[in-house]
Amino acid sequence: MSASAVHTQAEKAGATPYRRALLSVYDTVVLRWSNTLVWRYPRERLLAHYNSHLGGRHLDIGPGTGWYLQHATYPTPNPVVELLDLNPNTLQMTTARLADRGITAAAHTGSILAPLPADIGVFDSVAANFVLHCVPGTWAEKARAFGHIAQVMADDGVFFGSTILDTGAHHTPLSRALNRLYNGPIKLFHNRGDDLDGLHTALAAPFEEVEITVVGSVAVFAARRPRRLGS
Repeated sequence: MSASAVHTQAEKAGATPYRRALLSVYDTVVLRWSNTLVWRYPRERLLAHYNSHLGGRHLDIGPGTGWYLQHATYPTPNPVVELLDLNPNTLQMTTARLADRGITAAAHTGSILAPLPADIGVFDSVAANFVLHCVPGTWAEKARAFGHIAQVMADDGVFFGSTILDTGAHHTPLSRALNRLYNGPIKLFHNRGDDLDGLHTALAAPFEEVEITVVGSVAVFAARRPRRLGS
């Protein structure tokens, strides 16, 4: 079996646990408690990250429960929002929450590592928050996703996100222990060896401007001026 096939299987396995029962407590256990107490990047700061970068036409990769998209401030009263995830449960929950705000979202089932649908269009903003540490592979392998994202970004668009690092971040004994647990028996994370320099290098290949800030155990980034194939 090829390395890419192994990574695809691992990625699908990592998405499987997000069933409706887990999603029903996700906002409290993960977004409120874990993000604040373990990773030290409270959901309010990530919501501010959304509010600072959301465009009128937005693609969200790995939207989770849709809490951030539901509570975000959009730059236009009628935003275009599209979603990408391997798990249909997260897509259903997010589209329902956006519908409550009067926003109709188009949902796509797929992997962040695969090329995006040819007819998906061009976006002012693309987000991948708390996604990359769940994606199998090294930074060189995860960087394939950044190249695909650059292809669907507007010239003045922004790719923004956040990811839990293994090294190069400020870990506490608790966050280090939980990171090891999630990389071990539970297999929710695949961020062993994910470091700050590797993230910067991976983002700088398809984007001319890269900004990264470390908050707690989390790297928070924004990348602009995409380099597209053939351009």
